[in-house]
Amino acid sequence: MPQSQPLEPGHAGSPAPEFPSGPLMLSVRQVNELVRGAISRHLPPTLHVLGEIGNLSRPLSGHLYFTLKDPTSELRCVMWRSSAARLRFAPEVGMQVIATGSIEVYTQRGQYQLIVRRLEPRGVGALEIAFRQLKERLEREGLFDPRRKKPLPRIPERVAVVTSPTGAAIRDILHTLRRRFPALDILVYPVRVQGEGAAQEIAAAIRTLNEHAAALGGIDVMIVGRGGGSLEDLWAFNEEVVARAIAGSRIPVVSAVGHEVDVSISDLVADLRAPTPTAAAELITPTLTDLLATLDRQRLRATRTVGQQLELARARLNSTLAYDGLARPFLRLRQQAQFIDELQQRLRLALAHCCRAARQRLNATEGILLRFATGRRFVQAARTLDDRLHRLWRSSSLCLLTAERRLTQGSARLEQHGPAPLLRALQEHIRQVSLRLDTALRAGLAHQRQLLVARVDAIAACDPQRVLRRGYSITRDARTHAVITSISQVSPGARLLTTVSDGDFHSTADDPRQARLFD
Repeated sequence: MPQSQPLEPGHAGSPAPEFPSGPLMLSVRQVNELVRGAISRHLPPTLHVLGEIGNLSRPLSGHLYFTLKDPTSELRCVMWRSSAARLRFAPEVGMQVIATGSIEVYTQRGQYQLIVRRLEPRGVGALEIAFRQLKERLEREGLFDPRRKKPLPRIPERVAVVTSPTGAAIRDILHTLRRRFPALDILVYPVRVQGEGAAQEIAAAIRTLNEHAAALGGIDVMIVGRGGGSLEDLWAFNEEVVARAIAGSRIPVVSAVGHEVDVSISDLVADLRAPTPTAAAELITPTLTDLLATLDRQRLRATRTVGQQLELARARLNSTLAYDGLARPFLRLRQQAQFIDELQQRLRLALAHCCRAARQRLNATEGILLRFATGRRFVQAARTLDDRLHRLWRSSSLCLLTAERRLTQGSARLEQHGPAPLLRALQEHIRQVSLRLDTALRAGLAHQRQLLVARVDAIAACDPQRVLRRGYSITRDARTHAVITSISQVSPGARLLTTVSDGDFHSTADDPRQARLFD
C-alpha cells in the first residue's frame, strides 16, 4: 500500500496542489485551506448582504461579532475594530442592515464568515439612527431638562462667538450685533465647523472660554453655531463631545446651527436655541432704543417712588406734630403746677383756720384758768400750750418744704424726660432721611446719565464719517454701486466711484500688467 505524502498548507488564491495517485491523506488545516482557496477563487471580492442582526457581541478588543439572518438561514459576520470605529450608529439586535464585505474561512474552526467592512441600516441612514440613539441617551440623563438651563443676561457686556471665521454665519452675527448694540465687546474663537476633528475643536473652544473667562474680563453669553448645510455638514454639532461641553459650560450658551428647520443635539442641550445665527445675535442683544426707553421708565419710577416716600414722611411728620402732647409739651406741666399752687393755698388757709380756732380755745381756757386756777397751774398750762403750738408750726412747715422739694424734683424730671427731646430727635432723623433720599436720587440719576453718555459716545465712534475723515475711503463699482472688498472684483477699465470725507470722485481701473503708453 503506497504511503500518502503530506501536503503543505496552501494560501487563498494559490493554485490547487497536485495530488499523487492513490488514497490521499490530508490534515484538517489542509482541508480548511483548500476550502478557503476555493471560496476565494469562485466568489466575488465584495458582497452586499441584507439581513437582520442577531447574537451581537463586542468584546474589549473592539471587534464586532454578530450573525445576519433571514427566515431560513444565518451567516456569521466579523467587523474588525478599525472598521467598527467608523460606524456612526450603534448596531442593535433585530436591526435590518446591509453588510458589505467579503467571505473568508476561519481555518482554526473550519467556519466561513463574512468580513464586514461597511455596515448601513436599511431604509434609514446611519446618521439618522446615530442622532436618534444619542438624543434618547442624553434625554434619559436629563441634559435636555429645561430646569438645568441658565438664563441669559438682559444686557450683556461681552459675547464670545465659536464658529468658522470664514463662513457666512460670522458675518451675519457680527453685522447684527454691531447694528443693534455697538457698545458690545465681541470675542471670536475660530474653529472648524465640519469635517474630521471639528467636533473636538468646538468642544475644546467651549471649555477654554469657560476656563479663561475671568482672565478675559468676563463673558456674559456664548454663541455656538454655523450656517446651513446637509446633515453630514452639520454633524459636528450632533457629536456627544460637543453636547457634553455645552452642558458643562458655566457661561450661558446659545446654539445657532443651520436654518430654522435644522435641529441638532447642541440645540437641545444649549440654554437657548436660535433658528439662525442672525436670530441668535438678535436674541441676546437689546436695541439702543429699548435701552433708552427702559432708562426713562426707571428714572420716572425712581422719581415717583422718592416723591411718594417724601410725601409719606411729610404726612407722618404733620400727624406727629398735630398731637396735642407734642404741640404743647408744657401744658400738662403748667396744669399740674397750678393744681399744686391751689393745694398749697388751701393748706395755708386750713392751717390759718386751725391756728385761729386754737387761739380762740386758748383764750377761752385762759379766762377759765384765771378764774378757777392758781397762778402756778396757769403758767404750766401756758408753757404746755406754747410747746404744742411750736411743734404744730414746725410740723406744718416741714410738710410744706417736703411738698415744694418733691414738686421741684418732679418738674426737673419732666423737663429731662418729657416729649421735647424726643421731638427734637425725631425732627433731626426726618431731616437726615430726606437728605439721604435726595443724595441717592441725585447719584442714581448721575450714574444713569454717565452710562447713557458712554453708550452714545460708543455709537458715535462707529460713525462712518469719522472713519473717512481719518484718511480712509470707500470704493464702489460705478455701475452697480457694490462695495469693492477684493481685487478680484475689479477688472481693467472698470469705472470706480470713491467716497472720501468731503465728497466723491470717479476713476478707472488700470491693468498693472499692461505697459503705460505715456510713462
